[in-house]
Amino acid sequence: MTRLDVGLIGAGGIARAHLPAWIELGARVTILSTDGNAEKLAAKYAESGVTATHSMAGLLDRSTVVDICTPTFTHRELALDAIAAGKHVICEKPLALTASEAAEMADAAEAAGVLLFPAHVVRYFPAYAAMAESVGKGAVGTPAVLRFTRSGAYPVWAPWFCDPALSGGILMDQMIHDLDLARMLAGEVVRVHAKLRGRQEPGAKPGDVAVGTAVLTHASGANSHVLGVWGLPDLQFRTTFRVAGPDGILEHDSTALPGFRILAQGTRPPGEGIPRSPMTESPYLTELREFARAVDGGPAPRVTARDGVEAVRIAAAAAASARTGESVELKISEEAAR
Repeated sequence: MTRLDVGLIGAGGIARAHLPAWIELGARVTILSTDGNAEKLAAKYAESGVTATHSMAGLLDRSTVVDICTPTFTHRELALDAIAAGKHVICEKPLALTASEAAEMADAAEAAGVLLFPAHVVRYFPAYAAMAESVGKGAVGTPAVLRFTRSGAYPVWAPWFCDPALSGGILMDQMIHDLDLARMLAGEVVRVHAKLRGRQEPGAKPGDVAVGTAVLTHASGANSHVLGVWGLPDLQFRTTFRVAGPDGILEHDSTALPGFRILAQGTRPPGEGIPRSPMTESPYLTELREFARAVDGGPAPRVTARDGVEAVRIAAAAAASARTGESVELKISEEAAR
């Protein structure tokens, strides 16, 4: 695989997860951050050739791939600048705050002949990858009812998370993982009904709680139920899913062992489980390796720019439903209809 020159924008938590993966993949990395932490992060990995720059122009000059690991409200401008410069782009989820902005980014990448990769890393976590593979092999038949939950501490340490105008709130920032997974498994979404409870405004502090629920109706007739919680500071991070079809059930609980089970009808004894695969490598490494291979002419990544756009579209519809109390109908895109 050709060695990549990666421009990493941001020096926060996601950037710190991506950087070791890029180093392991042999990339030459240049970091840009406006908070003064780029130099500190580059110094930590100086032996691996990581450097820092003080300008977007400097980063673009040194890069063939730009990895955007910044707050959501900055994604569109940074991505469009990188695409205009002919760079492939990895963008942390969500792609943007609105579906129109996300589509603008995807259209710009297509017109420029570069790749835009939405970093929906949960697709690469072992339990979720196993779920997708099992559904693809028909383990449960056609998915009929899907349930997802995701909970953890309210991210008050970064105030922009708590401002829906900057992050999109819990629906766009946290629950978008499971909205994306529901569409991946059960197909296009045609109706969304959602509710929000708790603190959904700027200024959240430790002890505040935000809860989101969304019910998706798929064109296939399947229904997905998604629950997200930003809770108390000591709330244990937990994810679950349960995918049911006529031939069985797939279920996962990140706090249980085994974390992933197939409960299939007929051919398997009730309750027989498949032990969770050990996380032998970072899902961020798995994700970025797949993108790097695509840049190098390999297979297309499992997450496309359109997937990123659709995830934003569903989350935005959920936000609109929560505001009005009414269901929001979604038209299937022309691309999906083909």
